[in-house]
Amino acid sequence: GYGVQRVYTDDRSLDETMTVRDRDVVLVPRGYHPVGAAHGYTLFYLNVMAGPRRSWRFHNDPDHAWLTTA
Repeated sequence: GYGVQRVYTDDRSLDETMTVRDRDVVLVPRGYHPVGAAHGYTLFYLNVMAGPRRSWRFHNDPDHAWLTTA
């Protein structure tokens, strides 16, 4: 199977979309990073933090906030 990973920032100075397969690694230096699997496949996603200051500072892309409303 395969998945699709997108890494982008609000100002789109970073905007990359790639196909990911088994054992692939994607570097996410900043920004949003949604990922999805092709229909019928299972995708496991592991975040690893690195660097001298490791803290979770995340928020959803406001353009897609409607997805989290009930």
